[in-house]
Amino acid sequence: MIAVLKHELRTYFHSLTAYVFGAFLLMFVGIGAMLYNLQAAVSNFEFVLSFSCLVFVVIVPILTMRVIAEERKQKTDQLLYSLPITTTHVIIGKYLALLCVYLLPLCLIALYPLIFSQYGDVYLLTAYGSLFAFFLLGAALIAVGVFISSLTDNQGFAAGIGIAAILFNYYSVSLAEYVSATAMGSIIALLVLILVLGLIIRHVTRNNTLAYWVTLGLIAVETIACWVDASAFEGLLPKVMETLSLFERFYKFVNGVFDMTGIVYYLTVIVFFLFLSVQSLEKRRYN
Repeated sequence: MIAVLKHELRTYFHSLTAYVFGAFLLMFVGIGAMLYNLQAAVSNFEFVLSFSCLVFVVIVPILTMRVIAEERKQKTDQLLYSLPITTTHVIIGKYLALLCVYLLPLCLIALYPLIFSQYGDVYLLTAYGSLFAFFLLGAALIAVGVFISSLTDNQGFAAGIGIAAILFNYYSVSLAEYVSATAMGSIIALLVLILVLGLIIRHVTRNNTLAYWVTLGLIAVETIACWVDASAFEGLLPKVMETLSLFERFYKFVNGVFDMTGIVYYLTVIVFFLFLSVQSLEKRRYN
């Protein structure tokens, strides 16, 4: 795992990937600090992070698009399977390298509240609590990007899907106001999500039986729930969209609330998508 980590770090810093990622992140935070803290004379540094989180839509796909897709395209992923380590160690090594690249600009950003506190009142606890949540938000999105990269050997396709997925999650709360809140609309939307989940399981595991049984089981559960109390599905779809939003949980930290459920949610997302990435590589290994 350490060997994979070192190799990935050398690759990132011998190319423009790490520098472009850090430059974009520092640029957005710098613009936010100029607009909020300097020009508007606002002491809340967490508002800067709230403004800057939109940059994840672009920089995370740029950072993660090649992490596995390039290995598959160049056929060098076969070398990974010959290493005396498990697929889990490969994914963790690659993911830790991505986190190191992400942490470097954050170390510089962590100095901003201290600098601004010399010239005014800055709420350091809220600022650094928000910065910690900002790190977890980025870490969760990077895990999603790693999984998307593991599904294809086309970097452009991986980047495009990553941008679409993160953009949808960013605007999910706003979009929730326009989706159907009726019971029938929620039932149909959940059915579509179940079918999509079945397709993902089939693609990742290449196990048709598992995919069919999981899909049929979830459809049966939804049917029974609908038969017992269909009114329970009213307003369910907008609520699900709001609950699954990674960005909405980050805004709670910005508002001064240290939300432990948000931290648990971010960690769960990281573990879940890294697990899916491992399964995707395992499928290719056995194929």
